[in-house]
This record gives sequence, C-alpha cells and structure tokens, in this order.
Amino acid sequence: MALKDFRPMEERCSNCLSCKWIPFDKVKSQRFGENCPAISWGNFNTYSARGRFELGLALLTGDADLSPVTTDIIHTCTSCGSCDVTCKVARYNLEPLDHNIELKAYVVEKGKLAPAEAQIMESLKSQKTMVRGKAWKDRTAWSEGLGLKDLRKEKADVLFFPGCKYSYDESLRKNVRSAAKILKTAGIDLGYMGDADMCCAGRALQAGFKADFHSAALSNIKAFEKTGVKTIVTPCSDCYHALKRQYPKVGLSVEVLHVVEYMARLVKEGALSFTKKLDLQVTYHDPCHLGRLGEPFVAWEGKEKKIFNQIHTWEPKRPRFNGAYGIYDAPRNLIEAIPSVRLTEMERIREYSWCCGAGGLCNETYPEFSVATASERITEANSTGAEALVTACPWCESNFRDVKDENGKTIRVLDLVELVEMAL
Repeated sequence: MALKDFRPMEERCSNCLSCKWIPFDKVKSQRFGENCPAISWGNFNTYSARGRFELGLALLTGDADLSPVTTDIIHTCTSCGSCDVTCKVARYNLEPLDHNIELKAYVVEKGKLAPAEAQIMESLKSQKTMVRGKAWKDRTAWSEGLGLKDLRKEKADVLFFPGCKYSYDESLRKNVRSAAKILKTAGIDLGYMGDADMCCAGRALQAGFKADFHSAALSNIKAFEKTGVKTIVTPCSDCYHALKRQYPKVGLSVEVLHVVEYMARLVKEGALSFTKKLDLQVTYHDPCHLGRLGEPFVAWEGKEKKIFNQIHTWEPKRPRFNGAYGIYDAPRNLIEAIPSVRLTEMERIREYSWCCGAGGLCNETYPEFSVATASERITEANSTGAEALVTACPWCESNFRDVKDENGKTIRVLDLVELVEMAL
C-alpha cells in the first residue's frame, strides 16, 4: 500500500483519542495510564496516531508539507504498535501502525531521513547489518566453540538465528551463547547459517525502508530454503516479529519460535529443569515485537465495502491483529518455574506494555526521546519493588541498561535466558 491508499482511514478516524491511553478498564493509576511514547514525549496531537492520520491526509491534499518539524514528528515513532492495539479496542476499521510506517516510507521516498539513518542503511547494504561500525566478517564470532552444526555443510532439525544485536554486541554475546548451549544441552539438533544469512531487516521496515526490508527478506528466505530446516528459533524479539509476521508475506513458510517459547516447551516436556533457588523478586517487561506484535501472520485477500453506505466492513472477513495472541505466557511460565523467583507485574503489561524506546531506530535517530521512553519504563518497574527487570529482547535490554528512573534510580536488567541459566 502507498500513503494514498490510507486516505479512507485518515478520513474516518473519529478522534476518540484511544490511541493515547491504555484501555480505561485496564488503567490502574493515572501515573501509568499513557500508552504512546511519542505523544508523551512530544505533548502535541500530531505525535499521536490520530495526529498522524491528520498529517497524512494534509500531505495528500497539499495542506501540509515535509518541513523539518513534520519530518521529525513522522520519524519520532518507535513503531511499537501500542496505538494500534488500543485503537482496535474502540474501533475495528483502522490500522494506525501500518499507517505510521507508511508515513515513514513516504518521507523516506522523498529523501527526508532521520539523523543517522543514512549511515545505518549504508551498513545494511555494505555489511548486511544495521548495527553501525560492525563488519560482516565478524557475524559468526558469537558461535565460536559452541559446536553448532554448520548448515552450509550439514543438516539439522532447527536453525538458530541469533540476530544482529546479539551477534555484534559483545556485552550481550554471553546471552546468545547461553541460549544456544541450553538448547543443545536439552538435546535439540541445532545448526546455524555461518555467514550465509544477514540482518532480518525488521528494523528497516519499522523505519519505513520497505524496499530494503523486502530485499533482505528474499535473501534470507532463499538461504533458509537451502538448509531444508522446518523450524527457526531466535532469541531476538525484533527478529521474531520479522520472521513470524513479516517474512510470510514474502514467502517464508516454516515454523518460527522465540527461544523463550522453545525453553518453556522444554520445561513442560521435562527436558529442561531447574535445580537452583535464586531468591529474587523480578518484574517482566513484554517486548513490543514479542508481545502485541508477536501474533502470527494470517493471509487475507478481499475488498472494503459499506453496508447501507454507512457501516464499514471487509469482504470476506479480515483478520484482526489486536495483540491479544502475542507471546505472553511462555516467558511468565519460565519465570514462575524457577524456584524462589517471585514475579511482580507492572501496571502496563502484555498487549498494553510500555515500549522500551529502541524501536523504529529511535535509539540511534532520536536518543533523547529513546532514553526518556526507557526511563518511564524503569520508573514503572521500580514502582513494583522488584530487584530486577527481566526481558526477552536484546534491544530492550540494551536500552534499559544504566537508565535512571524519574527518581534517579536504576534497576538490575536481566535477559530471561540469563535468568534461566542462573537456575540450571
């Protein structure tokens, strides 16, 4: 779809403002009732999904242009999908997230890039990763000494896809190695691609670089097909969303699991058990791309129609992605299975979770906005009295690291894989 195809949605948004708050029946306090990082940061309607619908329409009609202000507003969106979920509580015929990303694609096509985006996308083209300053030749450093099968030369049941953040960020490398070790110890026939794969490019799509995403997806799908694997497992939530939700649109047809899903399955089957008590109180952060954006893709072809020229609908009935069927239980089941670990929930959880602030490349393009978003979540985590904040995404973990809350306090941040390894 192009921006012009969203004009009916832009015109029928009713300005109910549900895109700015978690559903009112889920609000536990005024302090943690907001849901959109961008409107919280910008404090102006155009930053909201409603405002972006208005801006998109104004751009199409010529009533607005791509000034530095409007361009920054369009890019200042983490593509977290929170507005999309809450909109669908109130409405059934709008797609705010798709529209937000299409707005970004529109400004990208016009050459109006956010700060640092040119360098990031150049890295994707030249080094096959969106992690700037890293070389493709170092992509497999994480796997050294693990004894994984090289799927370029031999067969395995499961492909382990680490993702760029884990592959290149040395401060996180222990976690990805631990994930692979845990699966191997549990008896999983595990292999990796060597340097035959590349960045999933999910974050390129979040930022509006649709053609670059499509090219990377086709390249990876071709490489996956050569291995003959039926299951891909990844520890990265962004990769999970790209492979699970976006790649099927391009042709991927294999099972995709996040490592926490796989580990929860192994615990249930008795192939993985915990022996150590940790005596730790934790709270869990639902990554956007594992939670509300972790629902599987359902193909649909049809057309819009109106009943009695008033009630908008689709024929045939269209799938409704509202975030309710993301990956929420598996990580919580893992945490609760660990002896002496106590889980205390934050107010905004599951499909209404607050974003970490790293999505849509915002951690690099608008770092001040990104840190403020992360700080809001650290404030909420500390309000629970938890000793540690656990998550299942390297981008979340990295963005939360050393961030202070509104009272100047930090919190210990743990990858769920790290917590599991501590209890084995």
